Amino acid sequence: MHRVQRLQLRRVWSLMAGGTVTIGTRGSQLALWQANWVKNAISGHHPEITVELAIIKTRGDKILDVPLAKVGGKGLFVKEIEEALLDGRIDLAVHSMKDMPADIPHGLCIGAIPEREEPRDVLITRSGRPLDQLKKGSRVGTSSLRRSAQLLHARPDLTIVPLRGNLDTRLKKLASESLDAIVLAAAGIRRLGLADRITQTLDESIMLPAVGQGALCIETREKDPRIASVVAALDDLPTRRVVMGERAFLNRLEGGCQVPIAGHGHIDEKGYTLTGLVCDVDGSHQIKQALTGPEAGSEKVGLELAEALLAEGAGEILERLNADAKQ
Repeated sequence: MHRVQRLQLRRVWSLMAGGTVTIGTRGSQLALWQANWVKNAISGHHPEITVELAIIKTRGDKILDVPLAKVGGKGLFVKEIEEALLDGRIDLAVHSMKDMPADIPHGLCIGAIPEREEPRDVLITRSGRPLDQLKKGSRVGTSSLRRSAQLLHARPDLTIVPLRGNLDTRLKKLASESLDAIVLAAAGIRRLGLADRITQTLDESIMLPAVGQGALCIETREKDPRIASVVAALDDLPTRRVVMGERAFLNRLEGGCQVPIAGHGHIDEKGYTLTGLVCDVDGSHQIKQALTGPEAGSEKVGLELAEALLAEGAGEILERLNADAKQ
């Protein structure tokens, strides 16, 4: 019997008697908050199970002085954790959904998507001034091409400064690197109890969020019914539909961190509406559309919206930027 199969069988037997579930996670303050949230949620539904965390350092945690677009993009934060999941060292993994590449390795799947936190981005400034009141030439820190492109589209007079590191590190760099402002995801700030630091929550008309931003991804093995039953209660169907529509949009565009792509959906009485964006790095050319369809058909909406953007010229932008990234 294969080693991974033996490990899985032992864990099934263990879970039947209570047993232990091991969650793989990065070691940042935010990642640990997220993993502990999942741990507590599992314990609440399954008090007979012991839940443990296994901290795994990813390549993205080791490379902090180079923009993500230049070192491989989203997979940098999940690859090592996925390897541990595939070989049976952990039972499930907790990621920020926005860090998940469009393609998931064979044998793994998105086991659950809990209810989403605030998906938008926030501006934190030293002066307390909102975006439209920042002085010309203000230095704004972000290493996200999506954020910098949309900032420059709204305020081409700003100076974008590369900014990497964990959330607490980036907050410290606001002062230590003489920045006037930084842009971060609202979800992380709120989860760590730092909402009082927010100067402005950026409206989607200015800053469309990243695909999956604010949502958690609980990743599991495809053929692991016992763990599937453990995490099933954590899955929020409306959030899953919204996020999977966004991911279908991203997947069709074959997007990563090398190109400025944004996509955010929501469900209301009209059904599922998804807004998507592809932009030049300097913000000069922006293609943005919205599409509405049935709630249960969110992934089809995502695919159709991607095709609409490609028909409007997004393909040319993506081809050019991907070619530049390979040079």
